[in-house]
Amino acid sequence: MIDHQTGLSNGVNDQTQAEFKTNVCALADLGRVFNLPTIITASDPTGPNGPLMPEVLQRLPHAQVIHRPGEVNAWDNPEFAAAVRALGKKQLIIAGVSTEVCVAFPALAAQAEGFEVYAVIDSSSTWSKTVQDVAVARMAQAGIIPMAWVAVAGELLRDWRHEAGAAMAKVMGEGLPFYGNTIVSHYAKK
Repeated sequence: MIDHQTGLSNGVNDQTQAEFKTNVCALADLGRVFNLPTIITASDPTGPNGPLMPEVLQRLPHAQVIHRPGEVNAWDNPEFAAAVRALGKKQLIIAGVSTEVCVAFPALAAQAEGFEVYAVIDSSSTWSKTVQDVAVARMAQAGIIPMAWVAVAGELLRDWRHEAGAAMAKVMGEGLPFYGNTIVSHYAKK
């Protein structure tokens, strides 16, 4: 999770602030429910970008947090890149603010190193729908896979009978209010 900072998030304009916060929280909840190794990074959190969103930190209290002193591309920060490499994973799920820089730059750099990169677009955001569209097109043309948090959830869960089914139903209920009560009441009983 890259640069989900309060100052940067105030400029989100390709989706509503409420949608953005819901989507970011849902992605963070997926990390917790599925015990995904998660690295959170912030660019100069004492500056205008602001501190990390408290909702992310609350949901992922055991995640590694790396504060970058100024690198625009998180992958250019040796500590961040080393932490990602140390996970020993081949697949990388990335989300952040802003999509065209904080997601695209490290996604492209990680892909160049051989990672299979998934960019969670609805848990990322930027200043306008046009900028978001261009960023997604750039990444997709380079082979980075754009996704939404619900698709990530489905791929991780694969079967509602999975031990994480009830917890996932709760995440879905909070992230998709129109669907939530139905899915929570059905799968929480199993």
